[in-house]
Amino acid sequence: MSDYELMVIGAGPGGYVAALRAAKLGLKTAIVENRDVGGTCLNRGCIPTKTLLHSAEVAREAREAQEAQALGVTAQATVDFAAAHRRKTQVTQQLREGIEGLFRQQKVDLIRGTGTILAPGQVEVEGKIYSADKILIATGSVPARPPIPGLEHALTSDELLEHQDQVCKSLVIIGGGVIGMEFASLYQMLGCQVTVLEAMDRILPNMDREVCQNLSMILKKRGVQIFAGARVEQVEKAEDGYTVHFTQKGQSAQVQGEVVLCAIGRRPNTQGLFGPDFSVEQERGRILVDENFQTSVPGVYAVGDVSARIQLAHVASAQGTACVERLAGRNPLTDLNAVPSCIYTDPEIACVGLTADEAKAAGRAVKVGKYVMFSNGRTVIVQGQRGFIKVVADQETGVILGAQLMCQRATDMISQFTAAVVNGLTAQQLLAAMRPHPTFDEGAGEALEDLLTKLEAR
Repeated sequence: MSDYELMVIGAGPGGYVAALRAAKLGLKTAIVENRDVGGTCLNRGCIPTKTLLHSAEVAREAREAQEAQALGVTAQATVDFAAAHRRKTQVTQQLREGIEGLFRQQKVDLIRGTGTILAPGQVEVEGKIYSADKILIATGSVPARPPIPGLEHALTSDELLEHQDQVCKSLVIIGGGVIGMEFASLYQMLGCQVTVLEAMDRILPNMDREVCQNLSMILKKRGVQIFAGARVEQVEKAEDGYTVHFTQKGQSAQVQGEVVLCAIGRRPNTQGLFGPDFSVEQERGRILVDENFQTSVPGVYAVGDVSARIQLAHVASAQGTACVERLAGRNPLTDLNAVPSCIYTDPEIACVGLTADEAKAAGRAVKVGKYVMFSNGRTVIVQGQRGFIKVVADQETGVILGAQLMCQRATDMISQFTAAVVNGLTAQQLLAAMRPHPTFDEGAGEALEDLLTKLEAR
């Protein structure tokens, strides 16, 4: 008999969720982790950045209320960055302890160390060899560093979250994707002079164009410099920090910053994963899997950033759950085709499904309902930023194909549109649900009403 029915390598969002689900389904399970449980998301990504962002938002709201004087707030707010970092550490520690408590409760064995697959069904951890009927790889990803001269001077997102006890005066961010723009929003609120260099023709190039343009406009008004179509050539040590050389529209330029952040993306983490006589099929470092998440080697599976094209914590968790449910002979509950994307800038951004441009490019006739949040009661109360909600539906059937939100609490409201896309709901069906007042969610109802009006007028 094997030591375990399932061994999971990596205790991030994909791994720990899969291990807990497997244990609940009756599988004898172990999970291997060489760092802290919770993975990048909990320790060096989602949770730490949102904790710091909350501190910055509270300070900014207090400052704006003080300036307005109309809200009756008289306290003066400043950010103690060292204290904010201590709270970040407390939050991550509390959540890690919660996961480890669940492991004990569900009788999942946590094995500390680096898990190396020696052969199908064999995993070595710190010199000890374990046997398992099935192996699930969930080792996640690490920050990518392209071969740009001097880029070793730049910090990764992992390093930026760890090393600073005080806010730098100026920050140059290489990369205007999700990670880069979240850090740009955070550090701008903390009073740092931020510059963003993005190689594509706009920030957030994979998102809805209006969302990108709107965020760019908001951040520029707040003093953030954004250079799109900027190809970084070199990072050079300077007297008071670093100089980043880049070309834009054929012209050479440079910017300076006390700190440089490399936020160009992440790559699959397979370091130390395979023994000398074992491997699985890969493509540019990404482990290839089939529809059941099985690799090219029977009995060895992979989920999350190490194998998925979409690198998101909730995708990893959903894949991990689906994988073990299939191993246990069950049908997965979650539809993996509709993936909500959330960006914690200010205001928040959340999207799911198709944009209007994507639908039209696929040859589908669509209608778009839109509501600008200026008139939303809750937005007015909290002095919300410029924002909107858009909903895309098939012109003939009225079935919702996608939604793009840029407003307060966008990340909390996107799930209703994800459920609509998954279940093929129409605008009329979503409008059947009463929405409480006053809420941000009323804006979603207004966007749906606008969409329904346009559909009925076709």
